[in-house]
Amino acid sequence: MKIAIIVPMAIEAEYYRKHFHSGRKEMFGSTEFEHFSVNSNDIYLGLSGIGKVQAAMNLSSLLTEVEIDQIFMTGTAGSLNKGVKKGDLLLVSSFAYHDAHNTLAGNYVEGQIPGEPAEFKLDSKERNEFAKYLTAEKVAYKEGLVVTGDAFVGSDTQKAVITANFPSALAVEMEGAAFAQVAKHFAKPLVALRAISDNGDDNANEDFDQFAKKVGARAASLICAYLEKMS
Repeated sequence: MKIAIIVPMAIEAEYYRKHFHSGRKEMFGSTEFEHFSVNSNDIYLGLSGIGKVQAAMNLSSLLTEVEIDQIFMTGTAGSLNKGVKKGDLLLVSSFAYHDAHNTLAGNYVEGQIPGEPAEFKLDSKERNEFAKYLTAEKVAYKEGLVVTGDAFVGSDTQKAVITANFPSALAVEMEGAAFAQVAKHFAKPLVALRAISDNGDDNANEDFDQFAKKVGARAASLICAYLEKMS
């Protein structure tokens, strides 16, 4: 199988690089991917960059050149729910854009882009298999909606606006819905595992620097262990 692993930032890719050791580097579009072989699977590890455009552009560049079978995205997110704490793992069940406001343009709901679904649901055999793996390994995780936008959410005011529009959202980040939209159009299964690095409030900036590397490595370690068991 050919498997893509996409993360937004270098600190979120450190664990993968240390675990997989050296690999061949290849350019796809403007993005450098490292190519590894793990358990007879071809692994393409790349940094998407931060934000929706970077995420969509860099994943699309890979998918147009390589017949990828499965996409994993990992990284961090900020909590939007009192039941979601720093260090928690989220196996995302759907993504939506919290900064898409098109209800005045037609019969659209908040977060929906015209011509696209209101939510990008990640319902695939591959995601279900990964969920079974986490359960079998007794890894605690939560499932639900995560929302995406081109802003680092670091204030209670920002958080209140988002939760008013998306009361069921568990977390917020800056790339996931763009990954999901691209994966949908390329008909590729996406498995998204986000780790909570902050509470998305007035302490988020301080919390992010402290926790991002730690929780990102936790998510990455689970992906690596899973890949080593895949046939």
